[in-house]
Amino acid sequence: MQRNSSSHKGDNGVVAVIGGSRYMHGAPIFTALAAEASGVDLIFPCVPEIHEQVTRMASANFIVHPFRGNDLSKSDVSALEDVLKVSSAVIVGPGLAQFETAQKAMQQLISDAKVPFVVDASALQPWTFDAIKGKNSVLTPHIRELGRMQGQVLEKKSHEVKKDLVCTIAKTRKATMILKGPVDIISGADGKCKEVKGGNAGLTVGGTGDVLAGLIAGLVAQGTNPFEACVMATTIVKRAATVLFHEKGFAFRTMDVIEQIPHLLHTHEA
Repeated sequence: MQRNSSSHKGDNGVVAVIGGSRYMHGAPIFTALAAEASGVDLIFPCVPEIHEQVTRMASANFIVHPFRGNDLSKSDVSALEDVLKVSSAVIVGPGLAQFETAQKAMQQLISDAKVPFVVDASALQPWTFDAIKGKNSVLTPHIRELGRMQGQVLEKKSHEVKKDLVCTIAKTRKATMILKGPVDIISGADGKCKEVKGGNAGLTVGGTGDVLAGLIAGLVAQGTNPFEACVMATTIVKRAATVLFHEKGFAFRTMDVIEQIPHLLHTHEA
């Protein structure tokens, strides 16, 4: 990663993370820590009031913005929009509730914002395609989430069918999409497609998808184009799993993956 030697705080990326719900505190924290590990200057985790303290404890660098309650709602939108105005990339969805109130708030935030978005987890819904229209956005579904967005059951489809679907959606919707799996399929808004292999089954541990979303957003916030950010981020996460397997087998944690990011980014060659 290159950076101007005369730059100031905030010039090298400001990432906001909108996530979490009453029973899900870890997802937005993993996402924010991955964005931090990418090298961005500032991170704004926006989380439920009940998780404000544990989020602050996760990193002294976090500037935490709590919701008004324990789940995202319409009453939070105005304050969050102020956060987005000073952000260079935003992740929305990790750990957020599926309640109608939270969904409507997410939809409004995505529809109204002008900042680049990484749309993940609970924010991947049938309404998402309309919300991202005209936006600089990255969609990060696994196959079940993509099926939810499409209103289809896709798990038994062949790899080639899945690839064709991802590339068609990305080009039609003018968005970047990464379909997570043993082989990640990435397509840009221009229809460019790429597959990334590697990693291992240790990445099934909870939280690695949140790490991927945070790393993508961190790279986008620092000026990497969304397609290359997805390729780089999933390559780094898969390499981390390979490194960790030699030391810990399949018993590595999501935090172990995050701790590998700075070194793997620093030594990464496209």
